[in-house]
Amino acid sequence: MSGGPVPPEPLSPPVPPLLQVRGAVVRVGDREVLAGVDLDAPARALTAVTGPSGAGKSTLLAVAAGLLQPRAGAATLDGEPLHGDDRPARRIGVVLQGYGLVPVLTAAENVELPLQVAGQPPAEVRDRARVLLDRLGVAGAADRLVEELSGGQQQRVAVARALVVRPLVVVADEPTAELDRSWREVVMKLLRELAGDGAAVVLATHDEEVAGLCDGGVHLTDGVVARRW
Repeated sequence: MSGGPVPPEPLSPPVPPLLQVRGAVVRVGDREVLAGVDLDAPARALTAVTGPSGAGKSTLLAVAAGLLQPRAGAATLDGEPLHGDDRPARRIGVVLQGYGLVPVLTAAENVELPLQVAGQPPAEVRDRARVLLDRLGVAGAADRLVEELSGGQQQRVAVARALVVRPLVVVADEPTAELDRSWREVVMKLLRELAGDGAAVVLATHDEEVAGLCDGGVHLTDGVVARRW
C-alpha cells in the first residue's frame, strides 16, 4: 500500500553564468562611460550587448574580456576574478572593433599566432587555422598580408583568430559589421556552434537581426542598462 504522496525532488540550485560583470564603473575624464553595469553571460548561450553609439558597449566588452579594469565593480570567469594578480588562466577569444590584426603578418599567420603562443604543435596550428579560414571564405587569401585584404575579409580573419583557440568565452565587438548577409550567417553559425560546445559568447551589435539571433542580452543607454531580455 502507498505510504502517502512522494515528496518532490529538491530543486537544484541555479547555475551561475559562466561570465559575469557586476557593478562596473568606468570613467574617462569627467565622463562616466559605465555607471554600475551588470552583465550575465551563461555558458551555451549567445548574449547581445546593444545600444546607440557612445552608450558604452565596447567599454563593457573590454571589461568582460579582462582587458580593462573598472574603477569599481568586477568581472569574473567561472567565479574567478578576471583582473589583478590572481586572475585565472583564461581561454577568452576576442574580436576587437577595428580587427586588431597584425599588419605585417599574413591572414594565416594572424590566425596561427594564438596557437603558437600556446605552444601547440606546428602541424595542428596550421590545420586548425586553415579549417577556420576555409569556413570563413578567406583560405584563398591565407598567404596575403592582412593590410591587403578588404574590410570584410579582415573581419573574418579576426573572427577566425578569436575562435581558433576553441575558447571558453568569446567577446566580440561588432563581429558582423563589415559582412554581407551570407557571411554574417556563417559567422553567427560558428558562434552558435561554439556556444553549443559549452562556451559563453558575448557580442556587441547595432544589427537588430543579429541581436534577435541571441538568447538574451542588455541594451545600454548612456552607460547604464536600460533594458534586459
